[in-house]
Amino acid sequence: MSELQYYFSLFIRRLPIVVLVSALVSAVSVIVAIKLPPEFESHARLMVESSQIPDSLAPSTVQISSVERLQVIQNRLLTRPVLLDIAERFNALPNQSQMSPDEIVNAMRSRTGMRTSGGRNQATIMQITFEARTAEIAAGVLNEYVSLIQQEDVTIRTGSATDTLDFFDIEVRRLSEELSAQSEKILEFKKAHINALPDSLDFRQRQRSALQDRLEQAERDIYDLRTQRQPWIEIASAGGDAAAAGLPKSRTQIQLDETRTELQDALLVYSATNPKVRLLQARVGLLEEAVEQERASQEAEGTEETGNSALDLRLAEIDARVETLQGQIEGLNSRIEAVGKTIDETPENAIVLEDLQRGYNNLQQQYNTAVARQAEASTGEKIEVLSKGERVTIIDQPTVPSRPTKPNRMMIAGGGTFLGLMLGVAVVFLLELLNRAPRRPEDIIKKLGVWPMATIPYTRTRHDMIVQRSRKIALIIAILIVVPVGVWAIHEYYLPLDILAQKIMNRIGVRW
Repeated sequence: MSELQYYFSLFIRRLPIVVLVSALVSAVSVIVAIKLPPEFESHARLMVESSQIPDSLAPSTVQISSVERLQVIQNRLLTRPVLLDIAERFNALPNQSQMSPDEIVNAMRSRTGMRTSGGRNQATIMQITFEARTAEIAAGVLNEYVSLIQQEDVTIRTGSATDTLDFFDIEVRRLSEELSAQSEKILEFKKAHINALPDSLDFRQRQRSALQDRLEQAERDIYDLRTQRQPWIEIASAGGDAAAAGLPKSRTQIQLDETRTELQDALLVYSATNPKVRLLQARVGLLEEAVEQERASQEAEGTEETGNSALDLRLAEIDARVETLQGQIEGLNSRIEAVGKTIDETPENAIVLEDLQRGYNNLQQQYNTAVARQAEASTGEKIEVLSKGERVTIIDQPTVPSRPTKPNRMMIAGGGTFLGLMLGVAVVFLLELLNRAPRRPEDIIKKLGVWPMATIPYTRTRHDMIVQRSRKIALIIAILIVVPVGVWAIHEYYLPLDILAQKIMNRIGVRW
């Protein structure tokens, strides 16, 4: 017997097993194909429309790409709360009341299809589908999807633009407060060092030079006055005539000299008892008393007395001027010292002031930049609020499908039958592979390592062959009848196979 005949005989011998497995799987697939409810699929297409305002005129502050934005929207749309809410409002799934929340979410995701296409210099398009047991549910759920996508797109763009504007509003306020604080610091520093600021350094240097010039002039004036005073003191000490020396007389002294001259002239004409003579004598006495009083006053003031009232007055005047100039010199020295101190403090104050001003300039630059960006952010927000920027628009509205798209009953039934046949052959092959018992001479030689002298095959009679074949045919017929009937009974009275298959497909996330 050839190898092919041997294996064919084994297949015929195991044919009931092949029939049993293939019948079971085929019956299940046929029943599922018949009983699966129709599925309607609704379609919609969305497109990301470019901005209506050129970016060169008013750029939007939303910089997220269209593909990335659609991916964010898709992930937010397929979240657990959103899918549970939509499934509850539309009763989107069959036997939904008997499903757990996880099963509902998985089923909704498996029935939802989203595909995004686009590229460089191409429009970004998003295609969305949803399958449901009725056309109205499919269209209703898909319409809800589209509405949520457009709302989410508006929320993302306006939220991003608003957040950007809020950020720059806060930044502008912060920088404005810091500018004000820095200005206060500069103002307080200038007030505290108002006499030692760098902008008045030239004036104070000129002022110090002028004070030094005045100081030198006062010292020269004192020297000149003292130079003038010494010769007059020497003349008076030598007993010289102050008038001859050209020294001035006082007014009282001059009047006294004139009155004496008149008295001498009157005595030449009149007697000593003449009233006119007496009047002149009384006047001379009064003037002499006045001269004595002037000398007494000079002595009380500490003026050096020379015996000449005019000279004494002149010396007193010189001393008074010298004393005044000395007071001026003290004042000038104090002012020069104060101005010099402020000049010495100016470099240090200049460094501190430059540091404060540099901080102010940096803040001012940041503030100007923030204000400019705030204006751009405000424009971008208006663009998004008015829906003039990039947005998602509907190309094809979701429609109610006119006929079901799923399931493909012929494919399920035919595929299940073929799968059952292959599974039966695989079971037979596995059983024979695991069976190690020798059944041919070749098996005896391989197992025992001896060569038999002869082999006697088992010979069946015609009656035995007819009985054996009848049993096999009866068994096959019974399998072909009992297995489908049993599967049908399980489907009708225990658990519908379509529901079981639907649960399995929903759990593994496979679409029919």
